[in-house]
Amino acid sequence: MNRRSPALAAAGMLLAACADDTRQPAATTPPSTTETSETSETSETSETSETTEPASAYAATIDELLALGQPIVLAHTGGEDAYPGSTLYSFAESVTDGVDMLDMNVQLTADGVLVVQHDDTVDRTTDGTGAVGGMTFAEINALDGAYWFTADCGACTDAPDAAYLYRGMRTGAVPPPAGYSPDDFAIPSFEQLVERFSDLPLNIEIKGEGPPALAAADELARLLVKLGRADASVVTSFDDDVVAHFHDLLPEVELSPGLDAATAWVLSGTLLPDGMRILQLPPEFNGIVVITTELIAASAAAGYPIWVWPNDRALENEASYAEYLRQGILGLNINFPAEGVAAVADFVAAA
Repeated sequence: MNRRSPALAAAGMLLAACADDTRQPAATTPPSTTETSETSETSETSETSETTEPASAYAATIDELLALGQPIVLAHTGGEDAYPGSTLYSFAESVTDGVDMLDMNVQLTADGVLVVQHDDTVDRTTDGTGAVGGMTFAEINALDGAYWFTADCGACTDAPDAAYLYRGMRTGAVPPPAGYSPDDFAIPSFEQLVERFSDLPLNIEIKGEGPPALAAADELARLLVKLGRADASVVTSFDDDVVAHFHDLLPEVELSPGLDAATAWVLSGTLLPDGMRILQLPPEFNGIVVITTELIAASAAAGYPIWVWPNDRALENEASYAEYLRQGILGLNINFPAEGVAAVADFVAAA
């Protein structure tokens, strides 16, 4: 059984207070053994299906999540130092750890399927090679998404064979853990992931820039409407033009600023554009210290919660997470989700 965090438990109580009698309460999301499909709907989906909200378990809206009054935990791309990132297995394990949101990166395949994948190639984590945008979904989904994962260094290529804990589970050569199937170690489509974890809000980064990223934004907007997840998602991109384009498509969706807008706030106090309030920031960037006591105080005064994403593995530990919380950070987007959940629990208990 999945262990839900105190924050999402509170969100469930919010739901119980406002939901109508016909809506089912949120349910935890156990690992699935169902085989996933190698195909996904494309943009030719009819207008009727686009506007039909699925009768799924309830995911807390972003407004509800921010109103809980306590820090939240996100597992960066499924918790990529604890589990093989961007796989259904990693997301399921992070949910069991108690995360409040799913964090992911999305981009389009050559045949127009929006997939959940951090890098713009498959080389670092899988047994394949090539650019995501140059491969079909069937080609990408067939790869072993856990091929290079080790417990000591995340994805690395120079470890002993025995260190690759999940290698071969995608193909069935090695039995997967109980409750999981070979498909749980593949690179999934965005739609597969969202349908699997229907009761969790989403933090989504659109990868890349220019026309490919704009096309990915178009498809993401279509799927968020189709899947009824527009009010339970935060969308961002490093490219400010992509963020602005997405805002034009779905102005009601919560956004985090791109690199330029975030930098303008951090360095000069320029207010964020309309529709943006959640700052997703690293501790430092390009040699510049980003998160300071002064920035945290100014952001709190402006109504901008900060979600930190440590960009140094040395900062990925429970002690560092606890220190961020003491500083006033309201979100941990981290690679070791269980440690982050424990840090928040201790912080809340001591408050």
